[in-house]
Amino acid sequence: MKILGIGNAIVDVICKVDDKFLDKNNLIKSTMKLVDEKEFTHLISNLHIEKTIAGGSVANSIVGLSQLKNEVSFIGKVSDDRMGNEYVKSLTDENVKYCYNQKSENIATGTCLILITPDSERTMCTFLGIAGKITPDDIDENFIKQSELVFLEGYLWDEGAPKAAFDKALTLAKKSAMSLSDKFCVDRHKKEFYDIVKNKLDIIFANEQEIMELIDAKTFNEVIKFGKNLNKILIITRSNKGSVAVCGSEVTECEGQKNLKIIDLTGAGDLFAAGFLHGYINEMTTKESLQKGTEMASKIIQKIGARLN
Repeated sequence: MKILGIGNAIVDVICKVDDKFLDKNNLIKSTMKLVDEKEFTHLISNLHIEKTIAGGSVANSIVGLSQLKNEVSFIGKVSDDRMGNEYVKSLTDENVKYCYNQKSENIATGTCLILITPDSERTMCTFLGIAGKITPDDIDENFIKQSELVFLEGYLWDEGAPKAAFDKALTLAKKSAMSLSDKFCVDRHKKEFYDIVKNKLDIIFANEQEIMELIDAKTFNEVIKFGKNLNKILIITRSNKGSVAVCGSEVTECEGQKNLKIIDLTGAGDLFAAGFLHGYINEMTTKESLQKGTEMASKIIQKIGARLN
C-alpha cells in the first residue's frame, strides 16, 4: 500500500429537512453539535435517509487518494452494527482496503447526522461512539510496515489508549504525516502536538490559524521561520491566500483558484491533503503537489459533501 490512514471512523448520514425541524429540535443552523446516542436515535427516528457515507477527516483524504488511483488502506474503529457495516461497505466500494477487525462493541459506531435545509446549509449532530476509543491492539503492525506512509488526524489524539495507538503507529511507520485538524484541538493538546510535530512526523498539514496557535505566533513570518528550523515538510493552507510548503530552507507558494462558486466548505482541507500526498508519493515536485491539493480542494467546495464522485 502507498498510504495507510488512521482516523475517526464516522458514518455521515445525510437527510433533507425543513427549517421547522431545526427549530423543533433546538438546533442552530450551520453548526455542529455533539450528541449522545439517545438524542441521535431520537433525531433520526422520523427522517428519511438520503445516503450514508464513510466519513471522518483522514477517511475523506484516503478516499480522495483512492479516486486518484493510489493503493490505499484505512484503520478506523467501528462496531459490528448496521452503521458499522455501512461504513465498511462505503469505504470498500471506493477501493479502500479496510484494515480493522470489526467486532461487536459495547458502544455503537460513530455517526454524524447531516441535516440539509432547502437553502443548502448543513447542520450537523455528531455522536462519536466507538470511533475515538482506538487502542494499540486495533492497529496491526503488519499493515503499517506494508505502507510507504501513515497519515493520522489530530482529532483522533487523546490521552490514554488513543495516545498509545498514535505512538505505536508513529514508531512503526516508514514515513508519517498528520493533520492538526482544528484550532480548538491544537489548543487542547498544544504541548503534545508540539512534541509530535517537532520529533515524530515527516509531513505536517495545518491551516494558518492552527499552526499559529501551536507555536503562539503573532505573524505569519514566525510560522515560516519555525518551518525552516523544523527541517521537515510543513504544509499550510491559507484560505483565499493559497498555500505554502516549507521544506528546510525552501519555501514554495501556490495561489488559490479564483472565481469559484463555493457551495460547501466540508472536506476542503481533507481533499487538499489528498492532492498533496498524491503528488508526494508519486514523486511530483513540491509546487506540483501544492497545485494538485489546490485543484482537489477547489473541486470539493463547489459541491455538497466530501466526495468528488
